[in-house]
Amino acid sequence: MGANAAGPRLEEQWRDILSVHARTMCEIDRALHPHGLGASDFEVLDILASEGPDAGEHCRVQNLVGRVHLSQSALSRLIGRLEKEGLVERSVCAEDRRGVWVSLTARGRALHAEVLPLQRAALARTLNG
Repeated sequence: MGANAAGPRLEEQWRDILSVHARTMCEIDRALHPHGLGASDFEVLDILASEGPDAGEHCRVQNLVGRVHLSQSALSRLIGRLEKEGLVERSVCAEDRRGVWVSLTARGRALHAEVLPLQRAALARTLNG
């Protein structure tokens, strides 16, 4: 099959994926807005929460870049905002002074636990429907 024949179907698939993504992100944003979070904020909190339940568990910011669909600069701004809100804290990596660790605070872990069911319900509404 030539590229021209496959092209329109691939484009349609791609647009369908983008549409589902946009609807899902909007649904999550609506569900989390009353709690002062957006979908990207939650994604960072969720990844950090999944790193481990113990206080002091942390993740290198560089490792978040590949898991959160934001540019490195946008992710840094988001982490800075979450830090100002007392949800995460940053620290310098002792092994590599260029590296930065980020971890959930107790407040961040509590907020994540509170809004997790809302995010999962939003996913269920948009992805199962």
